[in-house]
Amino acid sequence: MKKIKARSIFISDLHLGSRHCQVDNLLEFLKNIECNTLYLVGDIIDIWAMKSKGVYWPPTHNRVLSRLLRLSKKTDIVYVVGNHDEYIRQFVPNQLGFIDICNEKLHLTARGKKLLVTHGDLFDPIVCNHKWMAKIGGRMYEWLITFNRFFNKVRRSFGLPYWSLSKYVKRKAKTVTGIIENFQGLLLDHAKKKGYEGVVCGHIHSVACNEPKGYYNCGDWVESCTALIEDEYGNISVFEFDNQD
Repeated sequence: MKKIKARSIFISDLHLGSRHCQVDNLLEFLKNIECNTLYLVGDIIDIWAMKSKGVYWPPTHNRVLSRLLRLSKKTDIVYVVGNHDEYIRQFVPNQLGFIDICNEKLHLTARGKKLLVTHGDLFDPIVCNHKWMAKIGGRMYEWLITFNRFFNKVRRSFGLPYWSLSKYVKRKAKTVTGIIENFQGLLLDHAKKKGYEGVVCGHIHSVACNEPKGYYNCGDWVESCTALIEDEYGNISVFEFDNQD
């Protein structure tokens, strides 16, 4: 991939410690970025997955952490905690080397726009009130991703392009669409009540860049492999990694 030089970069939902993390794509991305501030917007380490399925931590996942620590020597890195790495919340606010760990953070764009950076799980009623349902939903999503990868191996054998079953479900299911819209509304209401002009989040694995509303979602590195890039003028855009495994 081409080198990316940016003012700020936002990534979320890496799910290190899960077999579904697209770690090779992630490493390629991290090797080719240069920015003033890198935001890790939650679910960076999937402690839920390691607790339920046992520790899965190949050398490539260590390489991601090593790369982030090296980047932190010349880049401001902010780690915003999510629900899959919620164990870390008991230690916030804190510093890990040069990495700032917190629950939420103010980001001021080059245009002076105030954005709240938060993972988003604290505004998900299922995660907050019915954690067992959230964990079941997470396992169902993992099954969907596993099936999707097998399905796409078959497609590739016939020379067909990558096709995302989970994205298709999100587009077609009115219930899912309603949940996403409700999630956006809750986050924006919270941000604007606190004096922010918008919000940057993750959590729902659905990338978005809605400038008029001030809603930005980083997507994920489980399936979509996306990030949000702010240029030197304060413009925010979506980056999508081309290679699908």
